[in-house]
Amino acid sequence: MAIKNVVVAGGTGALGTPITNALVQAGFNVTVFTREGSTSTPPAGTSVKQVDYKSVDSLKAALAGQDAVVSVLGSFVIGEQQPLAEVAVAPGSSIKRFIPSEFGINTRKTRDTPIGKILGGKTLLVDFLTEAAAKNPNFAWTGISSGHFFDWGLTHGSLGLDAKTHTATIYDSGNERYHASNLPFIGKAVAAVLRQAGTPEDKTANKYIEIASFTPTQNEVLAAVQALTPGQEWTVVHAKSDEAQKDAEERLSKGDYSTFLPLLSVWQFADGAGHAPDQADPAFGNKLLGLQAEDPKVALAAWLGK
Repeated sequence: MAIKNVVVAGGTGALGTPITNALVQAGFNVTVFTREGSTSTPPAGTSVKQVDYKSVDSLKAALAGQDAVVSVLGSFVIGEQQPLAEVAVAPGSSIKRFIPSEFGINTRKTRDTPIGKILGGKTLLVDFLTEAAAKNPNFAWTGISSGHFFDWGLTHGSLGLDAKTHTATIYDSGNERYHASNLPFIGKAVAAVLRQAGTPEDKTANKYIEIASFTPTQNEVLAAVQALTPGQEWTVVHAKSDEAQKDAEERLSKGDYSTFLPLLSVWQFADGAGHAPDQADPAFGNKLLGLQAEDPKVALAAWLGK
């Protein structure tokens, strides 16, 4: 295995935990970076280092002897990826692969868009890694776009479904296919990337890939929910993507970054959005990594307690 020692920055969060668990299960030696003074509990089977993400000296010492970095730093602190990346690509660094915190929609497509304004720090970081890899043949990066966090989104309401009120918000016709992945599936993808890294089978070096548990429509998901809750009537609220986009852009222009969720909903669900990956494309991440698609009904049943 060309990669053995892996750092996960943000490895105790909602996504960081399943990623860390997948890496441990895959046989990697995993070190979780936590902030100085953090009391969070890392997943079993890992070691922990507290770091100051703003300190080059702190990061340099913590990254010594590591082979790869997986950043799962959240959007609100995404600027802290920059010092981490700079240390990872510096002369003398042992880091061979860097996976930035791209989990979510494909930021390579968001440049010069309203939602891209919010995600601009991610875009710049991938630009930086691309330039670094062009100068250093011993270093590579892999961007992984997973679309909506499906299982997490069900619980936190970002998919427009409310199990308590039995309400579903459907954008436009509800027939647009969208990009979604369950959190453990993302963990499997990260482990698969690092298993390949540095081997003759490496298919993701210096590439930005899209993975997906599935690419359903809103109407398909609603139909599945209705089938799982026989006898329960669901109220459907229809939303217009153009109106939602206009309102979100107006609020964003005033510095209101809480508009991310409506912008994300329009990006994914609007008729004609076209952001679901083509599963037949040879460059589709699932194909490159040997990942099998999942059944959304499994996550829906778990969410509904069925």
